[in-house]
Amino acid sequence: MRSIFYVLLFFVGASAVAQSELLAKNYFDQGEFEKAVTIYEKLYKKSPHRTDFLQSLVEANQQLEKYSEVEKLLEEKLSSRAFDPRLYIDYGYNFALQGKDTLATQNYDLAIEAIKIRPNYAYSIGRSFEDYSLLDYAVTSYETAMKVKPDMDFNLYLARIYGEQGKLEEMFRKYLDLIDKNPSGKKIAQHNFSLYITEDPSNEANGILRKILLRNLQENPNVTYNELLSWLFIQQKDYKKAFTQEKAIYKRTEEDLRGVTNLAVITIAEKDYENATAIVNFLIENSATPEAKLQGHQLLMKIALETTPKKEYSKIEAKFEELLDTYGRDSKTYLLQIDYNHFLAFEMNKKETAIAHLKALSEERLTAYQEARVKMELADILVNDEKFNQALIYYSQIQKKVQSDVLAQEARFKVAQTSYFKGDFEWAQIQLDVLRKSASQLIANDAMQLSLMIRDNSLEDSTQTALKKYARADLLSFQNKNNEAITALDDIITNHKGEKIEDEALLKQGELFEKTEQYTKAEANYVKLIEFYNDDILADDAHFRLAKLYENHLQQPEKAKELYEQIIFSFSDSIYFVEARKKYRALRGDVIN
Repeated sequence: MRSIFYVLLFFVGASAVAQSELLAKNYFDQGEFEKAVTIYEKLYKKSPHRTDFLQSLVEANQQLEKYSEVEKLLEEKLSSRAFDPRLYIDYGYNFALQGKDTLATQNYDLAIEAIKIRPNYAYSIGRSFEDYSLLDYAVTSYETAMKVKPDMDFNLYLARIYGEQGKLEEMFRKYLDLIDKNPSGKKIAQHNFSLYITEDPSNEANGILRKILLRNLQENPNVTYNELLSWLFIQQKDYKKAFTQEKAIYKRTEEDLRGVTNLAVITIAEKDYENATAIVNFLIENSATPEAKLQGHQLLMKIALETTPKKEYSKIEAKFEELLDTYGRDSKTYLLQIDYNHFLAFEMNKKETAIAHLKALSEERLTAYQEARVKMELADILVNDEKFNQALIYYSQIQKKVQSDVLAQEARFKVAQTSYFKGDFEWAQIQLDVLRKSASQLIANDAMQLSLMIRDNSLEDSTQTALKKYARADLLSFQNKNNEAITALDDIITNHKGEKIEDEALLKQGELFEKTEQYTKAEANYVKLIEFYNDDILADDAHFRLAKLYENHLQQPEKAKELYEQIIFSFSDSIYFVEARKKYRALRGDVIN
């Protein structure tokens, strides 16, 4: 019983200390420093080993300008046997607050001297200097430790401080020193470089990093410098120069084409098809296996699909057939076959042919994942052909086939989307409610957006007339029938003016106007949306799309800048916030991100 009593007593005491500490912090935060000092004095007296109590007591007294009280506290602690050399920094800073800079410097120097005796003090002393924004002394702390004990490495801390000080060349050099010692630090370096590097090659940081890397490459032809130069040129969207570096990397590694492949994918995504074609052709020429060459040809077909006029689509069809004749029509080419049959169904309107091809492919010896991918494309084509029930069967099979894969979640979303297309909003809503908790954030976001749209437009209209029209327009868009979709949305905008669905219709139609290169009509839709629905959930979408329209197609950068600024200040929780801030700063001409 006595032991239980002592345990209870301990917990009661600990609880009382925690409450007192919380109360003292609350007083401090509210500026009631006298009350905070009273409590911290009691806490420190009971627990003199608690350095956090001492620190809080020092700070509270300094706020009251009771510098002599702080001196007494710190001198007492400095005279004890187990003193911490960080106290010299606290002691020196107390002098600095009084304008006694000489005494402050003397104590800062004593902290540095402690590192010379015991280099392991460097981290805590350096961090303490940083806490007081004494960055030059923090640098000295870390550099002193590395001189005394060369196996210690504080380059990461030094690089970060140099960045805060605006010493870009020193910062880049320290990060490169870090990479030289530990190549795995490259990702950390690139992450921190991205805080200073912009798309503008004339940006100061870009120029400094480029010169350092080129100089280092001349002095020490390390492939890491080629990789970082390639990364830099990619940030600048100068894919031709990045390609030059990737070719140099390949020549030196002889067999590694991963960098070239990644660059090809990036360049295609950025729609720089001229450079992408050159990169992919290099990939094909230097690939050692048929599988790698096939991957290159798949990328070339993606470029062809984006660059070939519709009147010449028969050439693409012939090229697909040629590739399949060369590489076969089995599991090895299943991705190429998926691309081909998507093209046949959605671009050539040969749905029956595509469906027959994919059904035959699904009978091949495929892995569970490959079979699921094939059936996903097959189901999508059936939706395109408005054979909804058949499509739903395939989507359900995919969920069972790859239960633990994100593909299963995508299939569930497509069940919901297909049910929505066919007007079964209740079943769609049930599926979407499950997906809102999906492990995939992208799918969860899409599910939430569709769910909210169905719910919002079902409340005020029990017949769901406008929602059915909108779902039909959405299906037409999915089927690539853009002009028909635009007409269907016109009906909603004209006959359901002022209803919940109108903002959705304006945004969707604006996107389709962009897709069909009717940019002034898209502008009118977004302007109307902002004018009449600026407090609704789609307002940030309208601002962002209109800003990009002004920036990329209507050549009105000032208007684009104004809209990006509105997103920054009025839609801080928007998914477009980060991109809008980046675009705004670029248009404003900022040197550093």
